[in-house]
Amino acid sequence: MSGITRRGVTRLGLAAGVGAAAAWLADCGGPVGLGGPAAGPGSQEDRPVLRSIGDGSTADTGEQPRQPSAPTALEPGETPPQFVVFSWDGAGELGKGLFPRFLELARAHGAHMTFFLSGLYLLPEAKKRLYRPPENPVGASDIGYLADGHIKQTLKYVREAWLDGHEIGTHFNGHFCDGPGSVALWSPAQWHAEIEQARSFVKSWRTHTGWHDLPPLPFDYDRELVGGRTPCLLGQRNLLPVARELGWRYDASSPGGLQRWPRRRGGLWDLPLQNIPFPGHRFEVLSMDYNMLANQSGNSTRAPSYNYPAWRVLATESYLAGFRRAYETNRAPLFIGNHFEEWNGGIYMDAVEEALRRIADEEDVRLVSFRQFVDWLDAQDPAVLAKLRTLQVGEEPEGGWSAFLRPAKRTQDARTGS
Repeated sequence: MSGITRRGVTRLGLAAGVGAAAAWLADCGGPVGLGGPAAGPGSQEDRPVLRSIGDGSTADTGEQPRQPSAPTALEPGETPPQFVVFSWDGAGELGKGLFPRFLELARAHGAHMTFFLSGLYLLPEAKKRLYRPPENPVGASDIGYLADGHIKQTLKYVREAWLDGHEIGTHFNGHFCDGPGSVALWSPAQWHAEIEQARSFVKSWRTHTGWHDLPPLPFDYDRELVGGRTPCLLGQRNLLPVARELGWRYDASSPGGLQRWPRRRGGLWDLPLQNIPFPGHRFEVLSMDYNMLANQSGNSTRAPSYNYPAWRVLATESYLAGFRRAYETNRAPLFIGNHFEEWNGGIYMDAVEEALRRIADEEDVRLVSFRQFVDWLDAQDPAVLAKLRTLQVGEEPEGGWSAFLRPAKRTQDARTGS
């Protein structure tokens, strides 16, 4: 397992197995108000199947519920919202109750998230030879395979997540970070093969498991899938041309991004994990739970428990420091990554939950998925986005937002008086 080094970003690794925000979010029944009653969990029975897809593993059930109203362009002089995206790599439920825990948290705060589902988490280990990873043996996986019961739980909560309005992206399959078969070395053709396999494992789980009595995933995955995050944040260069060819809209694989407004790379929005303050240290940390761990316990996931209270507070304060730095200055979006893991006694799960609760209480915050965020970006005037990108990390707009984002007045035409 590899990760962030102290005083610098190298690579990100994973463990095996792995508010005004709510006012902006609306479902087909009306707006979700801040502090109002939590929405109930998505119910497959309430979504009639309009079109069964393939073997019935997925289905077109209509437009996704609980989506924001259509985004609009910023008005001249308007302050940008503070966007925060919480995302989850792997998105497998391992019987620890972490997936449903954060679905419930999102309901309570009107939040939307992105779940980067690993395709292998829907493939039984008995069928592992169906997976042919580039540059690795048939059936190999550095994250293993889920037990059948955990696959069923993952299916259940992926259904609920989509019906609650969350995004289902991809974390690809075998998570190969090291050695000659690393994703860092894959060609575009190999990335294409990996993506097609990831999609097929999601779209054909009924055939692979034989569980025809379970309800389908209530979405067309070919249409749903518009972005992902690579294992260990490696291989983006050769992934991007493939992602663009497939019609993806963003990629979240860049490491060590700055808290600035994003730009496109290779035709896609580049939405990186970011360097954020690490209170009490002279260096910053990547905005992900594993990298908090790497800088606290040296990659050990079971360090002595007497450290946990202080480390939990530090992780929480790091997320909040990153939020405050953007919220009070350039309003750059904040991207946070997580895993459904109980590393070091579950302190990183507690930290991200506490951070979300406190962020959601602030005004003009939008807790959204990556797809919802790029919907907003695409609705903006490119000149306004370019102006926003001139702001450095922690830089406040000169003259305040009302002046910074207001077009300069035209010089009066002396001949016409206009």
